[in-house]
Amino acid sequence: MLIRSSYNISGGCTALIVICLLGKLYVANAGDSRAIIVRNGEIIPMSSEFTPETERQRLQYLAFMQPHLLGNEFTHLEFPRRVQRKELGKKMLYRDFNMTGWAYKTIEDEDLKFPLIYGEGKKARVMATIGVTRGLGDHDLKVHDSNIYIKPFLSSAPEVRIYDLSKYDHGADDVLILATDGLWDVLSNEEVAEAITQFLPNCDPDDPHRFVHFYNCWSQTPDLR
Repeated sequence: MLIRSSYNISGGCTALIVICLLGKLYVANAGDSRAIIVRNGEIIPMSSEFTPETERQRLQYLAFMQPHLLGNEFTHLEFPRRVQRKELGKKMLYRDFNMTGWAYKTIEDEDLKFPLIYGEGKKARVMATIGVTRGLGDHDLKVHDSNIYIKPFLSSAPEVRIYDLSKYDHGADDVLILATDGLWDVLSNEEVAEAITQFLPNCDPDDPHRFVHFYNCWSQTPDLR
């Protein structure tokens, strides 16, 4: 808090870091970035993305336990689409924090409020504002044209996965890839792994710059920029 106030820091960011310690890789992710290991052509996911959809139940539970965070403008329940006033008294599918599937409920006045989580895929948003649910900062982020803070729903706690390097044999072309959603939104794990496994064998394994060569070559390819 002292650093933020001293330097007038606003906004926020996601975080994805790796620490190599005593023969193990510790991969910590808070956000929608992704880490994978490519080992002998095999893909090992080392992180999960945290979005309104993947953290739906956590967000809904928090809103259920502390409804004042919704500012009397949102409902913690999820519906397949925005509820309209003409549907009062009718039945519609919904999901609550304790549900993995859908059930029917009779629509009430409270259900007309804007849903806490709205949209699908990359368009999903918390309080119609932010599409990622873990990261750093965003202390002052509010719902547009309101005094409703979104920060209580955003967690800075990372997921940590551990990879024991001593348990596997690794070759010169085995890699750990860290990237933001700018990459993963357009390419799959398999496509990224294929590009690397096709490029690196053509380089001298003792060349300390071969990964830089790969990046430069890849970033200049029109279909991948």
